Amino acid sequence: MIIGELLEEGLILPSLAARTKNAVLAELVAAAGDHVPGLDAATALKVLKEREKLGTTGIGDGVAIPHGKMDCIERIVLVVGRSEQGVEFDALDHKPCTIFFLVLAPEQVVGQHLRVLAGISRLLKDDAFRRSFLAAPGADGLLRLLRAC
Repeated sequence: MIIGELLEEGLILPSLAARTKNAVLAELVAAAGDHVPGLDAATALKVLKEREKLGTTGIGDGVAIPHGKMDCIERIVLVVGRSEQGVEFDALDHKPCTIFFLVLAPEQVVGQHLRVLAGISRLLKDDAFRRSFLAAPGADGLLRLLRAC
């Protein structure tokens, strides 16, 4: 699945206010809760925190891809966030994260969920793309950049 197909304008947060890992998760989930019918933000946050206990989703190079599966949603939800100051996210390289892709998926779409995660991961391994992501002007610039992928 192409990432651009999952993007919604209200789910791109170009300037996260959060300064901690839990606050980033809460801010990303709050955006999803405002735009996705049937999504219970408290449950989503719990799912993400439980996933983080299994191992960090901070993959390094300033990138975190928090993700989880939920019964209450009917489609994959993608929330994209950017932190200008960076947030300690227990990343594998011990560096702050500035780029966040939150992925929530229905329980029954495991294969599709994994393909989305793999696609995001491949995209974010590209140094030039990460630099473009960090430099993109506002939500509109991020949306244009991501839809071009």
